[in-house]
Amino acid sequence: MSSPRDVLRAIRDELQQVFLERNELIDGALVALVAAQHVLVIGPPGTAKSMLADEVCRRIDGAAYFQWLLTRFTTPEELFGAVSLKALEQDDYRRLTTHKLPEAHIAFLDEVFKASSSILNTILTLINERRFHNGREVADVPLLTLFAASNELPEDDELLALHDRFLLRFVVDYVSEDFRFLKLLQARPATSRTTLSLADLRAARVEAEALPVPASVLRAIADIRRELGRKSIVASDRRWAQAVGLLRAHAYLAGRAAASEQDLPFLEHVLWRDPAERSQVRDTIRELLSGYEDEVQVLLFQSRELRDYAFREWDSGELRTRAAVEAHTKIRNILGKVDAILAQARSGGRPVERVEALKHEIVQIQQEMLARL
Repeated sequence: MSSPRDVLRAIRDELQQVFLERNELIDGALVALVAAQHVLVIGPPGTAKSMLADEVCRRIDGAAYFQWLLTRFTTPEELFGAVSLKALEQDDYRRLTTHKLPEAHIAFLDEVFKASSSILNTILTLINERRFHNGREVADVPLLTLFAASNELPEDDELLALHDRFLLRFVVDYVSEDFRFLKLLQARPATSRTTLSLADLRAARVEAEALPVPASVLRAIADIRRELGRKSIVASDRRWAQAVGLLRAHAYLAGRAAASEQDLPFLEHVLWRDPAERSQVRDTIRELLSGYEDEVQVLLFQSRELRDYAFREWDSGELRTRAAVEAHTKIRNILGKVDAILAQARSGGRPVERVEALKHEIVQIQQEMLARL
C-alpha cells in the first residue's frame, strides 16, 4: 500500500496537470493541509481559486466542503446556519449548522475581508481554535484548512488580525504563457482522482510533526528575520513559530527525513504582508542561503578569465611568463577570499559542498598557472 506521503505527492502531480502555472499554490495548499494551516490567495476573479479548494477537498475521502462569497450584507445565518426555533423555546440560542461552515473540513471564503465584524470574529475562533460557540456549548469543528480569497488586502485595523491568521499567502494572475493557455482550452475533466482518507491525512500530520528541525535551520531562520527587519519587513512571533511546523510539512512532502535549508525558500509565501514585499523577501532568503555560493561562483569566473589571459598568444616568452605570474598572484588572492567565505559559511552552519567543488576548480587553475611558470 502507498504511504500517505506518496499519495499526497501523487495528488500534487495530478493537480499540477489541471491547474496550470499554479505549482507554488498547489504546494502551498497541500503543505497547509499537512501543517493544519490556512491559505490566502490574492488575485482577480476567474483564476481558479475556488476550483482548487474544491478539488483539494475532493481528494480527501469523506471531507465536507463549504464555499461562500462574503459581502458586507452577508448574515451569520448564511455561514453558520439558522437559529433553531426549538432551542429558542428552551432559551438556548443555538444554530443549525448542517452543511454550513462549522461542519466543513475544507472551506473557501471569497472576498473574506468584506464580512462584518461579528462574522469575522467567529471566523477567527474557528480557524484559530477549531471551535464554534453554539448556544450553551462550545463545539470542536473538523476544519482542516480554510482557503480565503480577495481582490485586495485589508486596510482596516480590525481586519489585520484575520489577515495574520493566514500563514500562507499567494498572489495569482491569469495564465501567461500561450502554450499553457492552449492546454487550458483543450483541458477535459479528470476521469479519476487519487484520494486520501481522513485517517491517512491524520497519519501524515503526525509523521510531519515528528520531523526534526536542525539547529542550522533555526539559525538560518533567525538570520532571515534579522535581515528582513533591517528592511522594515516584520512578521509576528506567532508566524515565525508556526513557520517551523510549515517547514516540517514542506520537508515531509519533499520526501526528506528532516527539515533543511532547501525548505527555507518556501518561507517566501509566509513572510510578506503586502505583495510589493514579495520580491524583497525572496531575494533576502536567496542571498542568505546561497549568496555566498554565488559570490564564489563569480570568483571562479574571474579565475577562468585570468587563465584565458595567461594562456593567450604572447609575442615573447618573457611576456608569457609575466602574464602567468600576474594571473597566479591574483588567483592566490582569490583563493584567500574563498577560504574566508568558507570559514564564514561553516560558522553559520551552511552547507559548503558546492563551494568546496568551486574552490577545487580554482585550485586546478592555480596549478595550471604554476606549470606555466
